[in-house]
Amino acid sequence: MIEQSSDWATEYDIFDPTYVGDPYPIWADIRERCPIAHTDEYGGSWLPTRYDDVTAIARDVEHFSSVSVSVLPPPPQERGEGGILSAGVPPISADPPLHTWSRRLLLPWFSPKRVASLEPVTRDLCASLIDGFVGVGHADAAADYAQQIPVRIISRVLGVPELMSDTFVGWVRDILEYANDPDRRAGALAELAGYFQAEMQARRGGSGDDLITDLLNSDIDGESVSDPHILGTVALTLVAGIDTTWSAIGSSLWHLATHHDDQERLVDQPELLPTAVEEFLRAYSPVTMARVLTEDHEMGGCPMKAGDRVLLSFPAANRDPDQFPRPDDVDISREHNRHVAFGAGIHRCAGSNLARMELTVAIDEWLRRIPQFRLADDATVTWAGGQVRGPRSIPVTFPI
Repeated sequence: MIEQSSDWATEYDIFDPTYVGDPYPIWADIRERCPIAHTDEYGGSWLPTRYDDVTAIARDVEHFSSVSVSVLPPPPQERGEGGILSAGVPPISADPPLHTWSRRLLLPWFSPKRVASLEPVTRDLCASLIDGFVGVGHADAAADYAQQIPVRIISRVLGVPELMSDTFVGWVRDILEYANDPDRRAGALAELAGYFQAEMQARRGGSGDDLITDLLNSDIDGESVSDPHILGTVALTLVAGIDTTWSAIGSSLWHLATHHDDQERLVDQPELLPTAVEEFLRAYSPVTMARVLTEDHEMGGCPMKAGDRVLLSFPAANRDPDQFPRPDDVDISREHNRHVAFGAGIHRCAGSNLARMELTVAIDEWLRRIPQFRLADDATVTWAGGQVRGPRSIPVTFPI
């Protein structure tokens, strides 16, 4: 039963604890009745829930701009001339042609070859993290493990010390989980920007093998890439590369902790892991993005106006029964799985190769070392929502 005094189809709130805790029946209800919801909360927005609508909007760059992809309108201190991130966070917050060349600069850093070179490091990291708690019979699968992996790998890509990991995690959580607290969000963005501006200055003219140095040494048609553009891309890499993947890892481990048949099946049939990873990505997709209408447009009978914000709930699309038979059943052997956990269209996640590798290695190493585990008897699993939904605490126990 959906417990809320208002109608989710006309007054949804993506920060409401009910929505954060269990959005699936809400999306199913909206999908059956609307299927595009609207709210006046946080400046107003639309929420399509069907796979076909979400993917159509993601691919329609004529009517739906990506200049503002946050689920809430950014406060004035963030964007525009003099803003903390005056150039936005390209390529994700850019439309063509700016999007085209800014994405081209980023893609080599997440190519299959580059990601493959990071797999041994990721395995060593996972093993080291497990070493820290495997002997005591209990751990927080989110805080002690899932949240520790992506931040350290992204630190390597950016060429910054892993000792900054806890600071980075704090910034990312303030930026994404407190989007409805503009002062807290802006404070975290300002600290992040200050740190990376100093890093950029220190590396200017250098020859290091890291993304920041590479962007500083890049040019487009003979012109250097601007500092605001580089800062935005680095901020995007950090924020998008941390919370999204740790949420996917955490959700997958939560599922296995609460579905012992799937846990045993993956231990007995490790060859199912690639298929299971895709199913976890579908069933527990963490990311909702936004688009802004460039002109008046109608979709599904909804009269959308220029400037309106549309939330692309890829998680809702991935639970659409018209696209996925038995969408609420998590089937780790599901063969036909055209999920959109990484988005669709020209803005499909540039780091999907890295995210898949991290998720696969994290589950593989965990099950190799901890083949039996369950939620602790007194466990309180907590979830964060908004732009990215995922578990923040998963207390588990296991045999020593």
